[in-house]
Amino acid sequence: MAIKSYSIRIESELLDKLHALSAFEGRSANSQVVILIREAVERFEREHGELTPINKSKGK
Repeated sequence: MAIKSYSIRIESELLDKLHALSAFEGRSANSQVVILIREAVERFEREHGELTPINKSKGK
């Protein structure tokens, strides 16, 4: 599976809390965000069925 970069805008306080959570879990902030996104997608799919990916990064 290809790995893509994705930038986000985030409030300073929320970013600081993400870093605290990541440190507590012994992970990088990036790894923590990937885990949180994966958990959100899995939860959605359990409740609503499988999502069909939309390839918005074609040609990039």
